[in-house]
Order: sequence, then structure tokens, then C-alpha cells
Amino acid sequence: MKILVPGNHLMLALLGERDELLRVIESAFPVEIHVRGNEITVQGEPEEAARVGRLFEELIELIERGHQLDREGVGRMVDMAKADVRPTEVVGTTVFESRGKAVRPKTEGQKRYVDAMAHHTITFSIGPAGTGKTYLAMAQAVQALHGGAVRRIILTRPAVEAGERLGFLPGDMVAKVDPYLRPLYDALYDMLDPETTQRLVDRGTIEVAPLAYMRGRTLNESFIILDEAQNTTPEQMKMFLTRLGFGSRAVVTGDVTQIDLPTERGRSGLLAVREILTGIEDLTFVELSGRDVVRHKIVQDIVDAYSLHEDSTGRQPPEAATR
Repeated sequence: MKILVPGNHLMLALLGERDELLRVIESAFPVEIHVRGNEITVQGEPEEAARVGRLFEELIELIERGHQLDREGVGRMVDMAKADVRPTEVVGTTVFESRGKAVRPKTEGQKRYVDAMAHHTITFSIGPAGTGKTYLAMAQAVQALHGGAVRRIILTRPAVEAGERLGFLPGDMVAKVDPYLRPLYDALYDMLDPETTQRLVDRGTIEVAPLAYMRGRTLNESFIILDEAQNTTPEQMKMFLTRLGFGSRAVVTGDVTQIDLPTERGRSGLLAVREILTGIEDLTFVELSGRDVVRHKIVQDIVDAYSLHEDSTGRQPPEAATR
């Protein structure tokens, strides 16, 4: 199979510096790839050669749209090609764009997550660290606010480390909860500059608060994100889900392998809710895995190593450990 690349600058972007991107592709498939001038020839079994050819065509289209390729990104697109998923349909989706920076899904799982948030009132996202659960939810929330779909963004998480006994901590409410909510602010600052974020917080357009402060409220026309939901109790989870008012959407994120609940507080509400909320229309669960980790590659390797160790040692699953 032959692919004609229109332009030397595009060929350089496609192959990478010193052909590093070409080597990523060639090492992933049982084919031979030859480059002469502006022509790429793929030789091998017809099915594999055609798959690699389609991958090159997808990469060319992404470059023409302004995407910059790197080793990690091309590696993820190789995985998509092997699963006969078109990279342009995944990474070509823009969730939010500001200050010249676009937030896009980077894996097939993340694309399913983004689509789920766009089409459901309540979305649960469950997966390990680095899979973009909170970041993509934040981008979706900011986009909904900018587009007028909601009037407020409400960000919350359980302050488990303090046992939510915030009255025993020094300072006002902001000072008390700031250490527990800082990751949410970090994601906001990455999409909105700190001055804009602070202005929206001062107006009440964006509210960041511990889960305990949600009790007794009805949240209308809001995009609500519950982060670190594995550290809720079943009672807290029910309380949160029943806060949803008219015109609101909710995203619940968590990692069931990182439950910090004290034993005396019982089972994780995120584990319980998967058994309780089955067959409810307009509510969906999205499972992310180590394949969706988009931090440094070593993070994915660490996640996979822990999973392999737990499987080989027969360690009790988190459900049993929290009962």
C-alpha cells in the first residue's frame, strides 16, 4: 500500500524527529515501511498493510487540522488502529478550547466518557489515576457554562482526611477545606486563568465546597462534579444524587482501588451505587482502565504493575476490604 504525503513539512511532522514516530508505528505492526520522497510504502499481509495505511492517513488528517504528534500520542493511536477505531474520531473531538489550548479525549475510553457526559444527566466515571476523569469533567462543565447550558459549576469532594469534622480545623471555611479541594482548583486554573477563576468564585458562578456542605440543598441549572467519590459512604452518595435539580447535570468520578474510608464508616458509596442504580434511564457508568492513562507513560506502567501484583497474590478486592 502506498500513501502520498502532501508536502515536506507534513512528512517531517508525520515521521517525527529522526523518524522516531515512524519507528513507533513500524515496531507495532508486522509490516515493513519504506519512505522515499513524499511517498510511504507499506508492505506486509494485505490486512495489516491496509490497517497501517489507514493509520498514516488518519495521522496526516490530524496534522492538517493542527494537531502535534508525539511518541505517547502516536502510541495511543496505534492501539486505536489495532482496534479498528479511527483516531480522528477520538482525538478530533474538542471538549473545550480557551487561550489557544484545546481539551480533547486522547483514548477511546476517554471519548466514550466525553460522549456519555454530553448525552446523560448523570455520568459515573470509574478508573485509575491519570485517566482524565476529573479533568475532562471539568472541561465539560466549563464548556456548559460558557455555552449557557448551565448557570453554575459546583465542585465537591469528601474531605475524608479530616473526617469532615471541619470545625476542628483552624481558619474560615475556605482555609479549612482548601487542602482537600486544591486538585479541583488546579484543573480550573489549567482551563481558566486564576483571575477569571477567582472572579467566578467570588460571584458564586463557580462553587468549590466539601460534600458535607451539599446536604439539604437543591441544585438547579448547575453542572455538578463529585470527585473522589470512592470515599463517600452509601448515605452520602444518596444525599448527593438527590440534590440534583431542574436543568442540572452531574458527573461522579472515583477510583475504587484507592478507598480511604475508615473501616468503621462502612462500604464505599461508589461501590454500592453500581449495584443499586441499574437500568435507570439517562444515567450511565463509564469504566476507564490503565489503557486510558494519559500522564507520563510510567504512570500507566505503575497502574498495570499494581493490577498484575494484586491478581497474582490473590489480594482481596476493594469491595471486600471496605465491608
